[in-house]
Amino acid sequence: MIRFSPSRRLVAVSLISLAVGVAACGQGGATDPAEAETEAGDYERGPHNGRMLRDGDFALEITIFEEGPEPLYRLYPYLKDKPLDPRQVQASIVLTRLGPKVDRFAFTATEDYLTSPTVVTEPHSFDVAVAANHAGQSHRWTYPSYEGRTIITPDAARAGGVTIERAASAYLGESLPLQGRIEITPEGQSEVHARYPGRVMALSVELGDRVRRGQVVARVESSESLQTYSITAPISGVIMAKNTNVGSITGGGDPMLVIGDPNQVHAEFFLYPRDAERVRVGQRVEVLSLAGDHRIIAPVEAILPTADITSQTLIAHVHLPSQNGAWRPGLGVRGTVQVAMSEVPLAVRTKAIQPFRDFQVVYAKVGDTYEVRMLELGRRTPEWTEVLGGLEPGTEYVVDGAFLIRADIEKSGASHDH
Repeated sequence: MIRFSPSRRLVAVSLISLAVGVAACGQGGATDPAEAETEAGDYERGPHNGRMLRDGDFALEITIFEEGPEPLYRLYPYLKDKPLDPRQVQASIVLTRLGPKVDRFAFTATEDYLTSPTVVTEPHSFDVAVAANHAGQSHRWTYPSYEGRTIITPDAARAGGVTIERAASAYLGESLPLQGRIEITPEGQSEVHARYPGRVMALSVELGDRVRRGQVVARVESSESLQTYSITAPISGVIMAKNTNVGSITGGGDPMLVIGDPNQVHAEFFLYPRDAERVRVGQRVEVLSLAGDHRIIAPVEAILPTADITSQTLIAHVHLPSQNGAWRPGLGVRGTVQVAMSEVPLAVRTKAIQPFRDFQVVYAKVGDTYEVRMLELGRRTPEWTEVLGGLEPGTEYVVDGAFLIRADIEKSGASHDH
């Protein structure tokens, strides 16, 4: 249900209309919103700031009362410009909305006006037909009353990058933000040790050099046999650590070299105890570099069973395919994991939602006409937002280019102030 601010006041049925058709019977006004808005408010107003509709000596002032929880019509009748007992008047209003959808209002007398229990729902954008009877005489008026509406040709919409989707059900996931870093996988790194203790006679690589599997990286003279033997790289990769030099004695516990393959990497994300039970192997994670220039969606491949003593966090591994060095070991990354997924009956793309007055709206498309739809919103994710009210399933609405529709409406002034 759409809620309104307590500062609502008594206003005209619309501030966007044409003067033509206000004071005359029959079909009135143009259907082009741009033409209508150029003469917005260019009509006679009554004592209650409403639209005055006249037919001879009889007149009817149309207002929308918005100080209560919902906007309601109030009609004030006059005869020769003097207030008329509303019990002497029968009246009805028919609103034809874009779509089309028709709203009908029947009125009863109360105090000094006629009222209807039917709510005037947003948007207040429609073609209005008013009928009244007094003393055996019938009076009829029609006029357009538009807000938040504009017409854009197909060519202009394409040039502006406007895209359309139909409102329907969608799956919304509850997301959990993660922080982590890029590390080389265990399979992508290897230590180089001397087979027999001895003196390093030659070292053919430096820190940061690339080597291939089987390449000779050092020659060591055995302390026992005094024979010199070669040491080769067990994997292809980059020299990540160098713990020896020519002339050094090797064969202890520390490796001579550490080789890492920067193309075999994964993201390590830190899971705090309150979140650890919600993350499972196989869940999909959106991984984003801190600079925002690299993004990928990949599954959780493993969760280490022991926590880090210092940080009291568990580690979740997310496999990252080789992307020509896009993911550099040691750099920080952000992640978002979907920890819950549920279907909602109606949702729209989050990026389609735009501000309009006090509302969050999307722009519905009917033919070449675009018009606001005020939404009552539920759960929100970066991709989808649940719609609880204000939009019919199957409605075509603007996704990309919504800001262009909004700018066109704001530029033309095709809205009224509540």
